[in-house]
Amino acid sequence: MLFPILLLSAAGFTVLTTEFVIVGLLPSIARDLNVSVSQAGLLVTLFAFTVAAFGPFLTAYFARFPRKRLFISILIMFGVANTVAALAPNIWVMALARLIPALGLPVFWALASETAVDIVGPEYAGRAIEKIGFGIVCATVFGIPVGTLISDLFGWRTAFAILAVVALAKALLLLIYLPVTTPKNDQVTLRAQFKILRNPLMQGHILLSILVFSGMFTAYTYLADILERLAGFDGTLVGWCLMGFGAVGLIGNSLGGRAVDRHPLMASMVFCGFMIAGMVALVPAIHSTIGLAAAMAVWGVTQAALFLVSHVRLMKAAPHAPAFAASLNIAGGNLGIGLGALVGGHVIDTLGLGSLGFAASGFILVAILLALC
Repeated sequence: MLFPILLLSAAGFTVLTTEFVIVGLLPSIARDLNVSVSQAGLLVTLFAFTVAAFGPFLTAYFARFPRKRLFISILIMFGVANTVAALAPNIWVMALARLIPALGLPVFWALASETAVDIVGPEYAGRAIEKIGFGIVCATVFGIPVGTLISDLFGWRTAFAILAVVALAKALLLLIYLPVTTPKNDQVTLRAQFKILRNPLMQGHILLSILVFSGMFTAYTYLADILERLAGFDGTLVGWCLMGFGAVGLIGNSLGGRAVDRHPLMASMVFCGFMIAGMVALVPAIHSTIGLAAAMAVWGVTQAALFLVSHVRLMKAAPHAPAFAASLNIAGGNLGIGLGALVGGHVIDTLGLGSLGFAASGFILVAILLALC
C-alpha cells in the first residue's frame, strides 16, 4: 500500500506549492499585471486569510465525506484555479484564481494524514504520516525556487500552467490507485472540537503560531524582491538562492522534528531566536557572498523547523482531537501569513525593503516572550 501513500504525499506537494509558489513570482506578476509588488503581495494575504477564516469549518464539515472523492475533487479544483491564474488578464481575475484553491487546501492538509493511516493501519501510522509530511515539507522547501526558475525561463504564467497540468494528472492517478476509505463513525462532533478553543493554553498556542508565521512572512513574502532589487540578482540567480534556502530547510525539518518531541515551547523559542539573527543580518550582508549565504542559511533552517514545530506543538496540545488541532494551526499560520504579507507590503511602501527584517523580527520577539509566559 506504499504507492497510494506516495501519491497522497505528491498531491500534498502540489496543493502546498500552489499556495507558496507565488512568493517567488511576485515581482514578475506585479510587472505583468501593472501593479506594485506590495499590491501583488495582497494575493498572498487573500489566500492566507481565506484558509484562516474557513479552514477549521470546512475541515470539520468535509471530514464526513468519502476521502477518495473528496481529494480528487480538490485536485480538480486546483487544476482549474491554476489554469485561471495562468490566463489571468488582470489582478482581479488573479485574485479569484487564488481564492478558489484556498478553500480546498486546509481540507486536504488536515485530512491527508488521517487517510494515510486508514490505508496502512495504525501499526504503520508513524511511517505513513512521515511520508505525507515529506510532500508538504518539499512544497515549502522546493516549490518556491522551482517555480521561480520556471518563471525566469518561460514566464510566471507557465509556472501556474504546469501546476494545473500536474494537479489534474494527480487527480487521475488518485482515481486509479487510491483505495476507498470510509470516514470513521466515532469522530468527535463539531461542537466538541470547538470546545478546545475555550482552553487558555490552546488559545496561547494558536496565538504563538499566528505571531511566528506573521514574522516569517513579513519578510519571506518579499525575499525574491529583496534579492532582485537590493542584491541586484537576476531571476535565475534569485531562483537558485531560493533553492539553497529551501535545501537547508531539510536540515531544519530534521532538527525541528527531534526538538519538538523533547520540548515544544523550548524548540519554538530557540528556533525563533536564531531566525531573528538571520533576518536582521540579511540586508547588512547583502553584498557579501559569505555573509548573505550565512544569513539565508540560518533563516532557511529555522523557518523550515518552525513549520514542523508549530504543527506538532498544536497537535500535542490537543491529543484527543489532533486533526482539528492541526486545522487550527493551519488557520492560525495562514492568518499570520496573510498578516505578514500585509505588514511587509506596508513596510516596503513606507520604510523600504531594507527594513523588512527588523519589522519581521518584532513579531518573532513577541512570540518568544509569549512562549516564556
